[in-house]
Amino acid sequence: MPNTHYDIIAIGNAIVDVLSAASEDFLAEENINKGSMQLIDADRAEMLYTKMNAGHEISGGSAANTLVGVAALGGRCAFIGQVADDCLGKVFQHDIRAQNIDFKVPLRDAEIPTGRCLILVSPDGERTMNTFLGVAQYLHSEAIQPEMIEKAAILYLEGYLWDPEQPRAAMREAIKIARKAGRKVALTLSDAFCIERHRDDFKQLINDGLIDILFANEVELKSLVQHDDFDRGVSEVAEKLPLLVVTRGPNGAIAIKDNIRTETLAKKVERVVDTTGAGDLFAAGFLAGQARDLSIAASLEMGAIAAAEIISHYGARPERDIKKVIESALNVSLN
Repeated sequence: MPNTHYDIIAIGNAIVDVLSAASEDFLAEENINKGSMQLIDADRAEMLYTKMNAGHEISGGSAANTLVGVAALGGRCAFIGQVADDCLGKVFQHDIRAQNIDFKVPLRDAEIPTGRCLILVSPDGERTMNTFLGVAQYLHSEAIQPEMIEKAAILYLEGYLWDPEQPRAAMREAIKIARKAGRKVALTLSDAFCIERHRDDFKQLINDGLIDILFANEVELKSLVQHDDFDRGVSEVAEKLPLLVVTRGPNGAIAIKDNIRTETLAKKVERVVDTTGAGDLFAAGFLAGQARDLSIAASLEMGAIAAAEIISHYGARPERDIKKVIESALNVSLN
């Protein structure tokens, strides 16, 4: 798309991930549903943190993870999210800028701390997230920089951040700016928890033609349509969107564009260590492919390769040079 400075600009939670191995018994003792995401308050975050095994602290947030993946694949990116003027906030700010991602939102007073996500990883690699949003939930419309959104080919919105009122208003404003500038808007549904709370809002965005690309996993899609017939649900949603992308874990992923369904298989890994960020990095690979005008099939392959790299280690940030891996696997140049 001409006159773009960024391939992707994203709005999402600016948080730090704390990952730790946890047994099934620990999840049961703490009354935590395996594989879910739940919002917790500061007291619960502190209590749970003290009980967790030693782990890894890595700057995270769903949309931020996706941008790191896009940037690693040579994409031009910017991020809008809120952190506090505290230790974790400065770590996040430094980390994301170190990935060549523009991040210009000022730090806020540390009266409310930077958010963090306590991620408990089961022996089978399944992740269970306990999120204290902190100051991330106070991202307001004044933090939206219209000139940056106008110069981005795609505005990417994180469903997790739709819950708090201020960020929701900010994202609605960002959608208006993007649509007026003729840019595409992508939304990731993030989690069934988000859909249960905001199903009507998400459906309205889709029905009003405000979403160009929708990302969902199989569970999220079924929650959105409120029945378990996967193929019927895909058809119901796809007919209202220019592009629908649905990940299916070990069963790969599909995309529907112009009534044409394209599928890809999941890539095999030696061992699934941690599924944290698999969907985020799948979106990164897919969006990076689309930014280069690659086919839907090639973009799905890029997403599958990026997701496979992430689940082979702890954390939602690539450890291998995924650009080289993808270029070699698909015989393409991402320069």
